Amino acid sequence: MGILFGTDGVRGVYGKELTTNLAFKLGQAGASVLGANSHQPKFIIGMDTRISGKALEMSLTQGILSVGGEVILVGVLPTPAIAVIARELKADAGIVISASHNPYEFNGIKFFNGQGFKLSDAIEDQIESIILENKEIILKDGGTTRNLDKPEDYYLNHIRKASTGTLLGMKMVLDCANGASFAIAPDFFRGLGAEVVVIGNDPNGKNINCGCGSTHLKPLQERVVQEGAQIGIAFDGDADRCLGVDNAGNIIDGDKIMNLIGRKMKAMGTLKKDTVVVTVMSNIGLDVALNSNGCKTIKTDVGDRYVLEAMVAGGYNLGGEQSGHLILLDYNTTGDGMLTALMLLELLRDEEQDAQTLSNLMTVFPQILVNARVDNLKKLDYLKDDIIQKRIEEVEVHFQGQGRALIRPSGTEPLVRVMIEGQNQEELLLIANGLAALIEQRLGTEQALTQ
Repeated sequence: MGILFGTDGVRGVYGKELTTNLAFKLGQAGASVLGANSHQPKFIIGMDTRISGKALEMSLTQGILSVGGEVILVGVLPTPAIAVIARELKADAGIVISASHNPYEFNGIKFFNGQGFKLSDAIEDQIESIILENKEIILKDGGTTRNLDKPEDYYLNHIRKASTGTLLGMKMVLDCANGASFAIAPDFFRGLGAEVVVIGNDPNGKNINCGCGSTHLKPLQERVVQEGAQIGIAFDGDADRCLGVDNAGNIIDGDKIMNLIGRKMKAMGTLKKDTVVVTVMSNIGLDVALNSNGCKTIKTDVGDRYVLEAMVAGGYNLGGEQSGHLILLDYNTTGDGMLTALMLLELLRDEEQDAQTLSNLMTVFPQILVNARVDNLKKLDYLKDDIIQKRIEEVEVHFQGQGRALIRPSGTEPLVRVMIEGQNQEELLLIANGLAALIEQRLGTEQALTQ
């Protein structure tokens, strides 16, 4: 990660960290780098429903036009749609204006390359260095801009290719988070035959993710039970993630969705190398459930970009995060909420069990998180302390695959986070507090804070 780019593009409060001036510079520098080999670099720009989207779109466009680029505007569409359209139109890049699951005050700018993949760190560093070091950019005339006619068709036709039949007879509640999916998701699932009750589909520029969507599931949980629906589906603001709610109102998180889709793909013989790529934050219950069905897991750092990198490098086709970012690489190159929802709905259609029973095929193991207070300069020292490492190994041996210890330094605070998973909560608390106390004792600070 650089100074401007985080794990998912450039993000911040609009008008403060993310200004129209910065958007102009990102458009200009991005077009210079990503379109370096094109006579006229072509860029697709889409956005979610935030009130700041249009101003940032205008500034990005002006930056791209200043270096002679072509801008194709697609308006409000889910993030994965921009990846699809960039590929379909053979663009040099796609740009999404969105802060995903964050409140409306935030916005973000993230790039896809012409193949629909998020940019590598090296490319982001090139763009960032042009901006931060005020490097000279060659300005060109001849830039053009146009609106794409029915841009949603490119995306919806792409998802339909993954469909295996009708959803007739299924009743679902769909929460669009007042975000990018509000105009296309309800009709898409109705078109497949489902009875769709919709909430979170009345955006006003300021209510995106506000008490709705994948980060606020209570309204969806209540509505599913009230409607007697078979399942509920929630997207976030840019619809690159999907979470579910079963027929009893219980949450089906990303881990449980990966277990269900992974099991199905394994049974069909389509799960490459019988492996699912997950992050270190996935519950160990996912490992246990997948292992019981002959599947393996590979773990990466937190962030869907790291999941994708591991998938591409290892030749895997299913991965994701507990938050609901699922990457189905046979169909798309990024997290895709509507695609994930389609897979989950078809799975429910084909099984003889209800959503609650299917969700409970994975048992969520209890987690205990304890923070060890450690000076910022010593946050990584636990990795080379033999006594701490010996204790971590002892904990892992104790659990014998039915639990684990995850130690991670905080990125923003003087803390080392100790997370223990297992079956006995009282035992977990005892082990976590003991390990946190040992870290503080060895690295020299005060006391642990249990969360």
